[in-house]
Amino acid sequence: MAIIDIKVPDIGDFAEVAIIEVMVQPGDTIKAEQSLITVESDKASMEIPSSHAGVVKELKVKLGDKIHEGSVVLTLETQNAGAAPAPVAAPASAPASAQNSEPKQALAQAPQAQAATNPIAFAFSGNADLDCDLLVLGGGPGGYSAAFRAADLGLKVVLVERYATLGGVCLNVGCIPSKALLHVAAVMDEVGHLAAAGIEFGAPTVNVETLRGHKEKVVGKLTGGLAAMAKMRKVTIVRGYGSFVGANHLEVEETTGTAQDKTGSKKTIAFKRAIIAAGSQAVRLPFMPEDPRVVDSTGALALQGVPKRMLILGGGIIGLEMGTVYSTLGARLDVVEMMDGLMQGADRDLVKIWQKMNAKRFDNIMLKTKTVGAEATPEGIKVTFAAAEEGGQAPEPQTYDLVLQAVGRTPNGKKIAADKAGVAVTDRGFINVDIQMRTNVPHIFAIGDIVGQPMLAHKAVHEAHVAAEVIAGELQGNQELASAAFNARVIPSVAYTDPEVAWVGLTEDQAKAQGIKVKKGLFPWTASGRAIANGRDEGVTKLLFDDSPEAHGHGKILGGGIVGTHAGDMIGEIALAIEMGADAVDIGKTIHPHPTLGESIGMAAEIAHGSCTDVPPARK
Repeated sequence: MAIIDIKVPDIGDFAEVAIIEVMVQPGDTIKAEQSLITVESDKASMEIPSSHAGVVKELKVKLGDKIHEGSVVLTLETQNAGAAPAPVAAPASAPASAQNSEPKQALAQAPQAQAATNPIAFAFSGNADLDCDLLVLGGGPGGYSAAFRAADLGLKVVLVERYATLGGVCLNVGCIPSKALLHVAAVMDEVGHLAAAGIEFGAPTVNVETLRGHKEKVVGKLTGGLAAMAKMRKVTIVRGYGSFVGANHLEVEETTGTAQDKTGSKKTIAFKRAIIAAGSQAVRLPFMPEDPRVVDSTGALALQGVPKRMLILGGGIIGLEMGTVYSTLGARLDVVEMMDGLMQGADRDLVKIWQKMNAKRFDNIMLKTKTVGAEATPEGIKVTFAAAEEGGQAPEPQTYDLVLQAVGRTPNGKKIAADKAGVAVTDRGFINVDIQMRTNVPHIFAIGDIVGQPMLAHKAVHEAHVAAEVIAGELQGNQELASAAFNARVIPSVAYTDPEVAWVGLTEDQAKAQGIKVKKGLFPWTASGRAIANGRDEGVTKLLFDDSPEAHGHGKILGGGIVGTHAGDMIGEIALAIEMGADAVDIGKTIHPHPTLGESIGMAAEIAHGSCTDVPPARK
């Protein structure tokens, strides 16, 4: 017998995460890879597994605690302390830098990469209605991109999607419609700023029905384009719920109408290769009432009306974006967040600028607070709160006209009968893949939200291209295509609020937590001619460069962040600089057009280098 510490594994870009569930108690006998606690980030809740089997001797954490990589969760009495932990497959979206000695980049991967038992595939003996080279399950950005790329490479492709249109959550009820509404909100806010320049307009009159129609027109234009491109590429679309019935067969319960109404008909598709792109769904808190005044992001985007008081559950990007829209349309906002700050993942100095600009939208920002109950009343949804930390003070219950649940998303891995194909799925519903997006079943691949964080459309698209190219290469004997791999070093994140907040790579908070010495180039937009001319000089552009001794003070860029208008349009340059291994001189000597907001990136690099003439000289 021996006593060992069970610690938190690598959790990627999150310096700290909060414990929202403790699953074991002292005296419990646990198995290797059994889940111990559930933690919550701004994107999803994730379980932390045990690396060993044994008996729990002492818990070192409690509900509400904040933990980080290396935190001790519990002590375990085990038969053999030297036994190696069960192997954990690295997800395809883990960057190269997270698998070697380079500084960690901003990708949260470890929690969903827990071990999963490999099931035995079913033997299907029926007849197939269709056959194909490649079956793609899910028509979101990852799914349709995989189908289109594979078709372009000459494969016979069938794409299964349960909704009437392609595009998935992102295009139909996510990224695109939210940006259509955010653009309208931004223009409305901008008009208000013009009074200082001598241009005044009357108070806006909002026609919610017309605004909703505008949003739907934007979505319709894009979904129509996808349908046309699928036809051009001869991709066969089968509409319905797909579930595996064997290692090479998928059964589809066909759907009809504008929603997901089942027709009662079924089709079976035989495939040589498959790509699972089944996505994720919004987390719903079990104690929230079934009431039209309680919505997730999809319900919020339906824009049924403008509430007087709105509560946002979760201080992450999705909730704050929708809050921006509703606030501009006239709602007063409260937000409740378990962590000690909003928009976790971004550096606090960037978020502080955003929060100062948006303070007027909020009546209450309840940090270190959790929601513990809700009741539907004639007056509204009455919500009860509790302190997330022991000894904290909980706010009084409040009643709201609309409650938005934005506490993360959970993958759909448990909904597709993947086990019947022999595909391993974790307890949380994730599917582990290698750097070619291959599951434990060699001819079945997986991409997008279902393979892990970050749950972002632009990640899914790049994973889709890799999977499609590998499959085409293997089926056609093309070694170059067959060797494709997902090797992204960084993936950018953007909050499309006003102002926007965007970041990529290592953050300053992460550098401090990991003991990485960095040189910072911080360019204030108060020195930007374009920002001043726009009347939006609250922004900041920040770049972080490796300042370890061996880098001699002029190391490669490790990360960067921007807060300000159009931050999301500019973050790609910083991502490219990181991928290319640029240093401060490379970026600073790249001539940026003047006057633009983009030149703030070059000036931030000059500040890090010590050659910027647009700000006062550094003190010596």
